Amino acid sequence: MAPLDILIMAAGKGTRMQSRRPKVLHRLAGRPLLQHVLDTGAQLQPRSAVVITGHGAIEVEAACAQPTGAGATFDPQFDLKFVRQEPQLGTGHAVQQAVPVLAGDGTVLVLSGDVPLTQPDTLRALVAASEGVAGGALALLTVTLPDPTGYGRIVRDASGAVQGIVEHKDATDAQRAITEVYSGIMAVPAQHLTGWLARLTNDNAQREYYLTDIVAMAVQGGVPVVGHCIADALQVEGINSPLQLAAVERAHQLRQARALMEQGVRLADPARFDLRDDVRSGARGQLVCGQDVEIDVGCIFTGPVVLGEGVQIGAHCCIANARIAAGTVIHPYTHIDGETLGASVGEGALIGPFARLRPGAALGRDVHIGNFVEIKNSTLADGAKANHLAYLGDATVGERVNYGAGSITANYDGANKHRTVIEADVHVGSNCVLVAPLTIGAGATVGGGSTITKDVSPGALGVARGKQASIANWQRPTKAGRS
Repeated sequence: MAPLDILIMAAGKGTRMQSRRPKVLHRLAGRPLLQHVLDTGAQLQPRSAVVITGHGAIEVEAACAQPTGAGATFDPQFDLKFVRQEPQLGTGHAVQQAVPVLAGDGTVLVLSGDVPLTQPDTLRALVAASEGVAGGALALLTVTLPDPTGYGRIVRDASGAVQGIVEHKDATDAQRAITEVYSGIMAVPAQHLTGWLARLTNDNAQREYYLTDIVAMAVQGGVPVVGHCIADALQVEGINSPLQLAAVERAHQLRQARALMEQGVRLADPARFDLRDDVRSGARGQLVCGQDVEIDVGCIFTGPVVLGEGVQIGAHCCIANARIAAGTVIHPYTHIDGETLGASVGEGALIGPFARLRPGAALGRDVHIGNFVEIKNSTLADGAKANHLAYLGDATVGERVNYGAGSITANYDGANKHRTVIEADVHVGSNCVLVAPLTIGAGATVGGGSTITKDVSPGALGVARGKQASIANWQRPTKAGRS
């Protein structure tokens, strides 16, 4: 096999996106469109990848140099290069800009930065079609569409051999009736490509240099032209507008939902399910489920998430970078985001509704975290409970602790974070402030309304609040002008 060099066209402005952001940086499933293409290309183990930029070039190149959401499949070891297309004078002109950085001994795979869902196996087959002919063939990825408007049509002779591609703008009525279209993706020997590019002209309605014109040159030069046709139109769907982006997003998410349901996961509505990459950490979206997992509507999963057997996820939960053990119930509107530290929930836990678990939250078996409770960088041992309106940050909580409503750990002194240790079987009353660093000994009780600044001994009662006073015959103030 010849060395593989990938060209990715990413210079277009994307006017129909109506956005200041370059089109190829708009996100699908949490990841920029161009990053999808780079990640897929990386799985083919290319020698190099050349990204052709233009509109928003600095922003696009920076996004490629520091991948966001690339995950494990992105291979930074291939040679990543950038060339500029300024001004943008068509697809042929774009590829012409890459000629000076292309080696002449490889196969060139031309991709589009706004076509995010082409599968690696499809591209491998296309490259194989190009390399499977002596001297190399021009291999075109094609698809048959019920409505081919806007796409270049594949023109074949009576024997079925590809004779050319006619752009929609330049096609006759008869040619526009053709439903087999060119996807914009091709594989071609570099030795042929460079010569054909030098011969391109802009003698057409748009005064642009069309890459598709090389098909006629190949035919004239006796170089075989093969069409590798696929039935899956989503793989070659391009993004040109917010409407198209939303449609492709939903189609992609529905495929992920169907794959999960085929494994036995029960989704209340597969049309209201999202699995996304985490652009902050670069983690790929991956949802691993045990048997009898149930997921209600409107849930969003980001990065790697593991759901154990029998886990139930309530409606409109957001769960990212987390492991949730068997038998756990996550009530609606719960937000769990482990970021780079991760978050974990033990077997049989009850979480939510409206709970928030942040990075470093590690919950044991049968832990209860109720409504409007926030946990950050804290461990809660088996059977601990914080059922209402509470905050635990930088805390170590022992078994069977009951943490009262409205209580918080004051873990930040304005410069540094400090840890609170609450040992087993402690009862913390409502509306308490535990000022770290602090240890509440095993079996101790903290009286409601207390601000605790010193350690509480095991088994003791810690109380720190003002003495109550009652003033007899006290009169409430009245507004001026009222008798």
